[in-house]
Amino acid sequence: MRNFVAMAFLTVMILSYMIPAASSEISNKNSVKLQNGIWQAKVGKQLQIQADVTNGQDRVQPFAYIVQVQNQDGVTVSLSWLTGTLDSGQSLSPAQSWTPASTGVYTAQIFIWAGIDNPDALSLPLTMTITVS
Repeated sequence: MRNFVAMAFLTVMILSYMIPAASSEISNKNSVKLQNGIWQAKVGKQLQIQADVTNGQDRVQPFAYIVQVQNQDGVTVSLSWLTGTLDSGQSLSPAQSWTPASTGVYTAQIFIWAGIDNPDALSLPLTMTITVS
């Protein structure tokens, strides 16, 4: 069984066979705040959607950190990723930026896969709501 931990910082949790724990958050504390479990952001202000990822296995693990942002109609408005490899016990806090172009309610999802071309999930996806004004 894989034992990998991803913690995403837009504030959410991921549990997985590769990643046993996770939480997420949005950074840019000046323009973003959490209110009643929903992130509040401003149009034109860049956000960093960040996660803590830890490899709890006894081997090296390649991974892809994928962030998808969808509007209230389910249309993907941003899709970005980065890839890397973590040694056993190593942690990383990857982030992807997103700048909202218009007001509305958005859903950000963070996926940790074995690779961008290998959609084996290493963790459950993280999901968070962002209201942009």
